[in-house]
Amino acid sequence: MNWDSIEGQWKQRRGKAVLHWGKTMNDELAAIAGKHEELVGKLQEKYGLAKEEARKQVEVLKGTVGQLKKANAELLKLRRALDRNAKLTRKSIKLNVLIKEKGRIKNHKIRKTSSIA
Repeated sequence: MNWDSIEGQWKQRRGKAVLHWGKTMNDELAAIAGKHEELVGKLQEKYGLAKEEARKQVEVLKGTVGQLKKANAELLKLRRALDRNAKLTRKSIKLNVLIKEKGRIKNHKIRKTSSIA
């Protein structure tokens, strides 16, 4: 077992402790820092990475997650817009049906009154 792997295991344990105490103290920043250190430690242990390389990979992952969150937010906006458009389309169709129905009723009344006279 190499030193980076040992250091990774220690960082994981340290990260879990910071995460635990961060939660009990309701300190969200400490909890986030604990998760970050735990992830760096896991990368070091699993892949035998040096500390700096593991940190770089975590930063890349954070950037990717940030991009995914932005893309997801955009998709949600588009979905809401599509839903609004679909509702408007359904209302427009209903309105057109009502207008046509009203026109048929009016024409029917006109025909009845003209045939009576």
